[in-house]
Amino acid sequence: MSTGLVSVAYVVASILFILSLGGLSHQESARRGNLYGVAGILIAMVATIANVGAGDMVTILIAVLLGGSVGIVMANKVEMTQMPQLVALLHSFVGLAAVLVGFSGYIEPLRPTFGAEHTIKLVEVFLGIFIGAVTFTGSLVACGKLDGRIDSKALTLPGRHLMNLAAIIVSVLLGAWFLSTESMALGILALVLVTVIASVLGVHLIMAIGGADMPVVVSMLNSYSGWAAASIGFMLGNDLLIVTGALVGSSGAILSYIMCKAMNRSFVSVILGGFGQTSSSSSAVEGDQTVHETSIDELSEELRNADSVIIVPGYGMAVAQAQNGVSDMTRILREKGINVRFGIHPVAGRLPGHMNVLLAEAHVPYDIVLEMDEINADFPNTDVVLVIGANDTVNPAAAEDPSSPIAGMPVLEVWKARQVVILKRGMATGYSGVENPLFFKDNSRMLFGDAKATIDKLVGALRS
Repeated sequence: MSTGLVSVAYVVASILFILSLGGLSHQESARRGNLYGVAGILIAMVATIANVGAGDMVTILIAVLLGGSVGIVMANKVEMTQMPQLVALLHSFVGLAAVLVGFSGYIEPLRPTFGAEHTIKLVEVFLGIFIGAVTFTGSLVACGKLDGRIDSKALTLPGRHLMNLAAIIVSVLLGAWFLSTESMALGILALVLVTVIASVLGVHLIMAIGGADMPVVVSMLNSYSGWAAASIGFMLGNDLLIVTGALVGSSGAILSYIMCKAMNRSFVSVILGGFGQTSSSSSAVEGDQTVHETSIDELSEELRNADSVIIVPGYGMAVAQAQNGVSDMTRILREKGINVRFGIHPVAGRLPGHMNVLLAEAHVPYDIVLEMDEINADFPNTDVVLVIGANDTVNPAAAEDPSSPIAGMPVLEVWKARQVVILKRGMATGYSGVENPLFFKDNSRMLFGDAKATIDKLVGALRS
């Protein structure tokens, strides 16, 4: 394939990637956005494969088949509740690719470079390996935390910020040494050392971030993986990788900023860690701690008599796979003339948009799924709020207790409704480890048990 055709294909693929990002910004167009992305990837792959020499064609095709086969197996095995872990794991692959391409590009460059161009090439290699190593190990730690294999508590070592600063300073010095040396052996040694330091830095940075900030961490690592991909593009001289990496990196950074704003958190403070440690809110431990329980029959009667109902889903609903039952319940209530809507917090679940995707899969109408800013003002005029598996995103300590670790974080103000019913397995804290005083409020009722089983019984009661 001629260079001109390859360039045209890359431009078309880039446009499709931009359309894909635009489509994913709305639930109604998300499926179309995914199709745009798939089409862009296919065009880019075909153009790239057609542009290589015949001798490399077989090797590349084997790699594509192997990678595609692994991807298909993983996609079929992974459930929606495990999607955050999978996304974090895929980010680690991009980081590892950046490290390997960096070493390969230094040891066996595609073409010789001289003077200023050679210096720029070395900077690209060094930065690509540094960013890639941080992304690789950081993403693995995030995957472990999301999967429960690593404790979600923040690891706050004494002097951790100084350790991070020292690692960066040493990396900068290694970079200066790498740029100044003309010895291939010393250059490789510098790259190995920075890989080790960046890998440790990636582990330490994410270990220092607590569970409540994990959605932001996944978004942040998505941004890192984008910049790592862009660095690969610079090293390989591939314009499409540069554009695609920049799109992913910038969109991930913007999403991280939006989520931090939704949590009233500084992006820098999230990166540096120290949030999400197990702690108790004074609002939760003071005053009357009596828990009021309810039953399926009582709740079904409350729902029948209600004019308006708001359902607030959380990660517990995803784990229990209760979304289809919730969809059935919603349809029954709406057929009875009850105004049913959903309130979605920006960081509900373990991944941005997690709840929206689950509800869309269960065929919940898009127009009744509202974001926090759209629905918060309606809680005082709502008869019944059903909180299904959510915890930190409905914690009144964020608004009422200045000493709480989540103080100032915008939350769904469900406690302002006439009646709040919380579906949970027990009284455990949320992912942040912060106690929730909502459970003890006078207008709150607890309905303990598996969310799917509880919703199925509730659907049966509403139908009878």
